[in-house]
Amino acid sequence: MNRKITQILLIIFSVLLVGELVFVGVMRLNGGEDDELLASEPAETMATEATELPTEEDTTPPTETEPEETEPEETEPGEQRYTLTFAGDCTFGATASKWNSSSSFIKVVGEDYEYPFKNVVSYFEADDFTIVNLEGPLTETGTAAQKTFAFKGPTAYTQILTSSSVEAVTLANNHSEDYGAEGYKNTLKALNEAGVSYVEKNGTTLVVTESGLKIGLYAASFEFSKSDMTTDIAELRKDGAEIVICAFHWGTEGAYRPNSTQEYFGRAAIEAGADIVYGSHPHVLQKVEQYKEGYIFYSMGNFSFGGSTFPQDYDSAILQMEVIRDEAGNVSLGELTMIPVSISSINAHNNYQPTPLEEGTTAYERALSKLKGTFTGPDLVVDYSSINGGGSETTPPTEGSTGETAAPTEGSSGSTGETSAPTTPTTGDNSGGSAGDSGSSGSTGGDSGSSTGGDSGTSSGGTSGGGSSGGDNGGSSGGSVGEGGITEG
Repeated sequence: MNRKITQILLIIFSVLLVGELVFVGVMRLNGGEDDELLASEPAETMATEATELPTEEDTTPPTETEPEETEPEETEPGEQRYTLTFAGDCTFGATASKWNSSSSFIKVVGEDYEYPFKNVVSYFEADDFTIVNLEGPLTETGTAAQKTFAFKGPTAYTQILTSSSVEAVTLANNHSEDYGAEGYKNTLKALNEAGVSYVEKNGTTLVVTESGLKIGLYAASFEFSKSDMTTDIAELRKDGAEIVICAFHWGTEGAYRPNSTQEYFGRAAIEAGADIVYGSHPHVLQKVEQYKEGYIFYSMGNFSFGGSTFPQDYDSAILQMEVIRDEAGNVSLGELTMIPVSISSINAHNNYQPTPLEEGTTAYERALSKLKGTFTGPDLVVDYSSINGGGSETTPPTEGSTGETAAPTEGSSGSTGETSAPTTPTTGDNSGGSAGDSGSSGSTGGDSGSSTGGDSGTSSGGTSGGGSSGGDNGGSSGGSVGEGGITEG
């Protein structure tokens, strides 16, 4: 009996023990799940917050060099872009009478060949092609021409060009032969040895840039033949020129408006297949005109100009033209950038070191207005009678001459005078200009013709700061460039 009771109690005890163990196990299992949930919730929340917080990379504005900013400006697949740079008259030298003057180009520059373009070389180095008008021979020998201003510089001055990434020059002007055939021959030899391309009067040259763009150059000085020009442009195209530039030495010295001959032959060149007409001789800026598919730079003015220590006008410019070659090989002009410049880096006088003008300044806006054709100031009075006893260096041809054999018209040749300083020789205010108008002559309809200003008239008016209106030379009626397609640098 006692044994059975004992067995029953052991069974009951065992059942109770097992039940308790099961209960504890279940409770522990439930408690572990709760702990796991409690532990996972904060971690999940932190992770969510961490992904929502902007990183330093997210909050920093992208720079201009990052893909998302530059991608819209990148070329299309297979497209290539080039930059051509144009600047004005460069006289690397002086007259014999000024050679040893402390303020002459020779003395100021000396053997510092990087000096003249020091403040603009960044534009030249970043492009594919730069051209200037080399107005004066580089020679150690030769006989000076009997004219008011006969310039020359040493042959070593080709290093001014090569040290500053100037690839080409035009020699079609009225000073290239200031030291006769010998001086001109020495200039060609020096340029060849330096590896600088050049185009001569009534000649053509094909230049292939390091980047592979083929540029055809055609040049004329004062005398123009439409038929010859058309033939030569066609020959350049036949030789593979993708872009054709016509370098024309023309116009009226000191005039801010192109004359009718400039307009006629400039537009005729574009119609004949040229892309760009690059003008010189007036020694001041004239308007840029977009005509059909091309551009006409009527006058680039002076640049690094050793011809005058005290010019009447310090305003100049650098023009940069974008060229686009698409995947199919078709070439077209892109955007034109205009950079207003002073021909001097100081105010007191011309130190032959062109320097970009500060945007928004009076001088900057004035130079820009000349390029846009909105400048209303009077033309300069250019009178050399006190130097050579009678107006211009040579006698201009009969007004309206249209013959194929018309003589070159160097009626207002030379540079702005060296003998008189402006009333206010400062970069900021000196836009040049005595009241009074320069005459113009030439044909607008013949197959060939000449461009000159004749003798500039004198006036009792004082020098102008560029704010007064005046001058009878009207602007062109055809497509003066405004804001479209142009960037102001």
